[in-house]
Amino acid sequence: MRCRFLLLPLLIISIFSCKAPEDVVYFQNSANLEKINSKSSFTPVFKVDDIVSIFVSAGDMDAARPFNLGQGSSISAIGGENGAGTGGGTGASEPTYLIDETGNIDFPVLGKLKLAGLTRIQVKEMIKEKLKVYINDPIVSVRLKNFKITVLGEVVSPGSYTVPNERVTIIEALGMAGDMTIKGKRKNVMVIRENDGVNTYHRVDLTSKEIFESPVYYLAQNDVLYIEPNDSKVRTSKTNNNTLGIILSVFGVALSAVSLILR
Repeated sequence: MRCRFLLLPLLIISIFSCKAPEDVVYFQNSANLEKINSKSSFTPVFKVDDIVSIFVSAGDMDAARPFNLGQGSSISAIGGENGAGTGGGTGASEPTYLIDETGNIDFPVLGKLKLAGLTRIQVKEMIKEKLKVYINDPIVSVRLKNFKITVLGEVVSPGSYTVPNERVTIIEALGMAGDMTIKGKRKNVMVIRENDGVNTYHRVDLTSKEIFESPVYYLAQNDVLYIEPNDSKVRTSKTNNNTLGIILSVFGVALSAVSLILR
């Protein structure tokens, strides 16, 4: 009889501490070997306060040199989209430009260029067209240098993360942050996105395969991914750290009294 009463507190604790699989398992309605064609796509566009690197190269590097006299003016033939040089220099940091509040940068020789609202490819083609007046067959390398996302809430390592390739998914962002804790709400993940000074809020369900079709599956620069704590975590945060000990003590006293009565 005593053993049964002693097991009662442990049983109650285990019941309240367990979580159903549907609350914690990702992509639950996906079938084995199922092929899902993602309908979402994302191509980042440049925004105010973005930092952009632009490097110009050509067969005649002397002709291209005046267009590389930006903030990183110690350039020496790094051209090409993959950083492969067309000349024999030592290589240095690429010139970088801050997009001002009007959406423009000041580019050597060409003057003000409107970058805000354009993709990397559009900027590359625009500059190439303008350079053809001065250079034969110019090669233009354009990169966004400050593609950053922030992951907050119930993850192992919350913080801001720099993305080098301008493309990151919600799943990859969670991987960067060490994945969700068991206390995170997987069915109500929030993505906060800022466009032209206006914040938009999107909620996604990571327990469903429909996440792959979400318009925010691919994150934009400066997106914030917030993992809301579940009800259990909220209740815990409102109580004292000694609450569980007090409850168990009360259980112990009550069980002792019951045991004495049943003798």
